Amino acid sequence: MIPAAFDYVAPTTVDDAVRALSEAGEDAKIIAGGQSLLPVLRMRLAAPSKLIDLGKVPELRGIREDGDALVIGAMTTHYEMQHDPLIAEHASLLALTANAVADPQVRHRGTFGGSLAHADPAGDLPAPALALDAEMVVRGMDGTRTVPAAEFFTDFFTTALRPGEILVEVRVPKTTGWSAHYEKFNRVAQAWSIVAVAAAVRVEGGAIAEARVALTNMGSTPVRATSVEQALVGREATPSAIRDAAAHAAEGTSPPSNADADAEYRKHLARVLTSRAVSAAVGA
Repeated sequence: MIPAAFDYVAPTTVDDAVRALSEAGEDAKIIAGGQSLLPVLRMRLAAPSKLIDLGKVPELRGIREDGDALVIGAMTTHYEMQHDPLIAEHASLLALTANAVADPQVRHRGTFGGSLAHADPAGDLPAPALALDAEMVVRGMDGTRTVPAAEFFTDFFTTALRPGEILVEVRVPKTTGWSAHYEKFNRVAQAWSIVAVAAAVRVEGGAIAEARVALTNMGSTPVRATSVEQALVGREATPSAIRDAAAHAAEGTSPPSNADADAEYRKHLARVLTSRAVSAAVGA
């Protein structure tokens, strides 16, 4: 199908992009990598009056260190996250998750910020961002503000971004020396997750000192599995201890029931995949 007609602008600075979005009105759309928006436009499920393309804004790209955090530009692609040495060293969970996104073509075009702002509950990147306590830096005409990941995702395809605001970068606290894994269950290769689990664990002396676990597609937003985290901390990194902790994975979740899986099956998957993700992370 062919999208409905729209105006198009490609700003070269964040300030110009924010100004264009403010002037365009609420029915304008931001396009980053376009891997989610373009199919929607072609099916005419969205018909924006103006499309604001961030692809020519160089300050939105790149990965750098800032003290105890990594700063990742919103237009940084999944492929770049897969292969960046800073992410590999200080936030390996993000590299592992980026590797699980769709296929090479999507990973070369899709962006970290675009995935987070799209807020698809079946999307891969929101859960690790939540698990790692990432902070979203957003800019609008009123200035810049920072939103914790725990407050950024508010509902299906809905975030704390206000009208006229753009996600410009993501600050991720370093988890240097932690082990991590992203366990994804889908019906066919390259499909959306039916359920997935993002896990990052710090082990000291054979015991789990810290644990971060978040779930994909177990509610209208990514879900932090705090009961699992609490059950893991202080326990030896053994298969039995991990299974016991993973039994809490579905607590506090509200998974959907649809043609892919019903809610009870998703709860079962959450427990099984959490056990696998943590076990793979610690090598148990």
